[in-house]
Amino acid sequence: MRLTRRQLITAIGRAGGYGAAFATMQAMGLLAPPLRGEQTFEIPAGVGKNTKIVILGAGIAGLVSAYEMRKAGFDCTLLEARGRPGGRNWTIRGGTKVEFVDGTVQNCEFGSGVYMNAGPGRLPAIYPTMLGYCRGLGVPLEVEVNTSRSALVQNDGAFGGKPVELREAVNDTRGHVSELLSKSIRRGALDGEVTADDKERMLAFLRQYGNLDFDFAYRGSERAGVAQLPGAGDRLEQLREPLPMHALLDADFWSGMLFEEELDQQATMLQPVGGMDRIPYAFAQALGAIVKFNSPVKEIRKTAKGVRIVYADGASGGATREIEADYCICSLPIPILQQTPNDFSARVTAAMQGLHYDRAYKIAWESPRFWEREYHIYGGISWLTRGPIGLIWYPSGGLFTERGVLVSGYEFTSERLNSVASTLEEKFAASRAAVEKLHPGHGRDLQKPIYVAWAQIPYSLGGWISIANLEAGYWSGPYNDFIVPDDRIYFAGDHCSHVVGWQEGAALSARRAIGMIVERMREA
Repeated sequence: MRLTRRQLITAIGRAGGYGAAFATMQAMGLLAPPLRGEQTFEIPAGVGKNTKIVILGAGIAGLVSAYEMRKAGFDCTLLEARGRPGGRNWTIRGGTKVEFVDGTVQNCEFGSGVYMNAGPGRLPAIYPTMLGYCRGLGVPLEVEVNTSRSALVQNDGAFGGKPVELREAVNDTRGHVSELLSKSIRRGALDGEVTADDKERMLAFLRQYGNLDFDFAYRGSERAGVAQLPGAGDRLEQLREPLPMHALLDADFWSGMLFEEELDQQATMLQPVGGMDRIPYAFAQALGAIVKFNSPVKEIRKTAKGVRIVYADGASGGATREIEADYCICSLPIPILQQTPNDFSARVTAAMQGLHYDRAYKIAWESPRFWEREYHIYGGISWLTRGPIGLIWYPSGGLFTERGVLVSGYEFTSERLNSVASTLEEKFAASRAAVEKLHPGHGRDLQKPIYVAWAQIPYSLGGWISIANLEAGYWSGPYNDFIVPDDRIYFAGDHCSHVVGWQEGAALSARRAIGMIVERMREA
């Protein structure tokens, strides 16, 4: 069978990951440069004068809406049910109370200087909008080490259950794939599809990419780690024996190995110094008194000239208040909207039916930083192929300090964990066992666990639009009803963008809603 260039690159990508495919395209001169630069967003100064707007929810979408519209002269009121800004952007520290809708309460006892980002934990460099707000608000950022080749991949059914360093799995796979492909090319299997010049360039690339010997055989590489590091005197470097390709195939390490190749997970990743909630608190400080905390929305109603919002006023002990405005930007999560009395149009009401959010969760522990001292892991993620816990995420902040917060368990849905652990104690036991599996003897170092289940968090009731909904036609159906106004009610949030689950999507949706309101005012 003859292969086109596209088929060849696709085959390489399937075998060796996106990194292999991208490198092949670069070697063949086929890869275009990435897009750069921050999208500009400007509203004419004073355009909002004498126009009142109420914004529901002080998550990122609501905060961006209020921040931009206030600059343009709008009379803004931002209602937030919680006593803090950020919505799902929530950083847990010592003293934080984690309350579930079922009455479960956990009191965080983390020590000074350590924290858990219960919601978003990273800012991709490819998403310039949120980085721009951090710059403008003076939120200091640091590198978030999203992947470390010292991190581990593990499968109970492979290599005797022994963890394998990510560098070993990645580079041995590259070596084997490169050897196989070079054999095919040298035997003329691709002569009808690849030119003579491309053939030589491909072989030169594969020798370098897979670190092959001059006879195009893969016999191991220091890229995969070494059995002994070189040192002084007669201490020489000793390479590891390469892992067999058939064993790597059986191990099914691919999701962990290729994670860093996903576009929005590639280095460089960033995070605010001291916790992700530095961002919403910076917005809130800039907005001042226009943010009304502890003020949950009770009703959303239309009027002849705009909207009327009924809410419980936190500043008055929960007394019922009403506010009327010319426009409303509603950034409440859909599960909350489904429970809030309203008079939305029939199409919006129908769009909300059947939608639900994924039941994302995280489990975090405070611990001495054994992963740095003994395993040379500084940030990044280790992956477990089997069992209820699929990953262990090491902190990027506070490197070389005495203690840190280790996330052992983070999934988009909680079904795998809940299938074997129903109580908090059982969930913590499963989380501890995962750490013990990768780092024997250190399960006992874990202290002060915190479990955040977003489906149980008041005023959220989930993480983001479920994967099931996305696969069942969300983009061609309900999405199209949320991105257009319902009379003078405009919707915002990551569910109103194609960047679901990221703060960037929430911010972009807010900007789009603002743009629609301003354009409507111009045309009036």
